Amino acid sequence: MTIQTVGIIGAGQMGNGIAHVFAASGHDVLLNDISEEALRAAVARIEKNTARQVAKGQLDEAARAAALSRIRATTELGELGGQDLVIEAATERETVKDRIFSGLAPSLAPHTILTSNTSSISITRLASRTDRPEKFMGFHFMNPVPLMQLVELIRGIATSDETYRTLAAVVAKLGKTAASAEDYPAFIVNRILIPMINEACYTLYEGVGNVASIDNAMKLGANHPMGPLELGDFIGLDTCLAIMNVLHDGLADTKYRPCPLLVKYVEAGWLGRKSGRGFYDYRGETPVPTR
Repeated sequence: MTIQTVGIIGAGQMGNGIAHVFAASGHDVLLNDISEEALRAAVARIEKNTARQVAKGQLDEAARAAALSRIRATTELGELGGQDLVIEAATERETVKDRIFSGLAPSLAPHTILTSNTSSISITRLASRTDRPEKFMGFHFMNPVPLMQLVELIRGIATSDETYRTLAAVVAKLGKTAASAEDYPAFIVNRILIPMINEACYTLYEGVGNVASIDNAMKLGANHPMGPLELGDFIGLDTCLAIMNVLHDGLADTKYRPCPLLVKYVEAGWLGRKSGRGFYDYRGETPVPTR
């Protein structure tokens, strides 16, 4: 099956990045969100990011204009039903994702492939609540989508070989690299990455080091481009906590217990960059550690 039309549900950080790369690779994109303001902000972000690519010589102005012309926005979920491929990129809560797929079901075309950009939730479980588990897969992009080269492809127990091959071809057309992952909690990247961030939270919680020393230790001592606490802020501490809870619940191993300090920050609404405060305070000209 050839994919030309793509519906993307969720116009946040991930959704607008996914829309950007699909439009730039020649796909017709229909971007959906319940908020018109979020849709306007997403389109503005894509315009800004593609302008940056032109300035850097990564894209010419004609290609930019063509890509932007391929993006349409809608608040009506049912309009996505006729697309070749639908990518759910909403918040990392299973109840929200189930509600989206349920709302989409009456308008789906028989050929439409459903996917979720979930970073941790069971693909088999999500697929089982749809009318097409054989045409359902995990399609996990990395953030920021235009820059990151990896896409995790996660097959549910019922995913067909044809669906897998179709999405592998889509990843290749996007100019990215696919990594196949089994349907276990958090898949590959976040199974390794998020517990590291959680362990950095414990290191802070137990007073082994402060925010600056922990991040500098990993940047200079392990050659990481970002420290783990800085990275947690970039991802969103609520997302990190959600993934740790999926790991803890799904694998029943105490090593995945979320750090109480991480829980406290999320309860305070200190979610990282997107809320203005997390392990760093972003409200001034430069980020300042909060501990």
